[in-house]
Amino acid sequence: MSTIPSFLIPSSEAERLHSIRDHDLIHSLREPVFNEFVALTARIFSLPVSLIALVEETDVYYPANYGMPGHNGQPREEALCASAILHETPVVYTDLTFEQDPLITVQAAQAARNNKFQFYAAAPLRMPNQHRIGTLCIIDRHPRVFSDGERHLLENLAALVSQTLVVRHACLRQPRSGAARWNDLHTQLQEEVQALTALVRYMFTRHGTQIPVPADILTQVGRRLHDLQEILDQS
Repeated sequence: MSTIPSFLIPSSEAERLHSIRDHDLIHSLREPVFNEFVALTARIFSLPVSLIALVEETDVYYPANYGMPGHNGQPREEALCASAILHETPVVYTDLTFEQDPLITVQAAQAARNNKFQFYAAAPLRMPNQHRIGTLCIIDRHPRVFSDGERHLLENLAALVSQTLVVRHACLRQPRSGAARWNDLHTQLQEEVQALTALVRYMFTRHGTQIPVPADILTQVGRRLHDLQEILDQS
C-alpha cells in the first residue's frame, strides 16, 4: 500500500505522469549531457551535490547525479524534490535544521538528516504544458545563504535542462534525420557545457570561492547560458 501523503499529489497528477511517459524522460535523462549540466551547476554554486530529480508515481529517480554516487532514487515520500515540484518557483532551504515548510514530510526530513543535508535549493523542470516533472537541485551539508541572483540563475539552468529534454524528444520523433540531428546537437551541447564548466573553474581559481556567488560572475555565466539557449532555439 502506498504511503505517499495525499498533499504530495498535484491535482494534475495524471497529466503530469503522462508527460513523463510521453517524453520518455527516464531514458532521456540518461544522456551524458545531463550529467554535464549537474556538474556545471555544482561548480557554479561551489556545492558538493547537484541532482536532476524525476518525480515518478511512487519514487523519485536521480538519473543525472553529481556528488552522490549510488544514490539512484528513493521513495517519493522521502524526497525533498517531491514537495519542491508543488511550488511554482524555486524553493530554498538555507538551513534544514530549522525549516518549517509544511510540505516537507516527516520521512523526507528524516532522510535529509540521515544524509546530513542542511542546505537545499531546487528549481522545477517544466514540460511545454507547464507540468512540473522534477527538479534541478543543489545540496550542501552546511547551512548556506542563497542570493536572489543565485536563485534566478538556478531557475535559468533548470529551464535549459527542460528545453534540452523537449528538443531531444522533438528530434527523435523525426523518423529519417532526427537521430542524427540529436546526436550532432548533443555533442555541441556537451562541448558548450564543458567549456562553461572550465570557465567557471578558472574564474574561481583566479578570484577565489565566494558565498554567495558574486553578481559579476553570475552575469558572465548568465551570458553563456544565453548562448546555450540560442543553440537549442535554433534546433
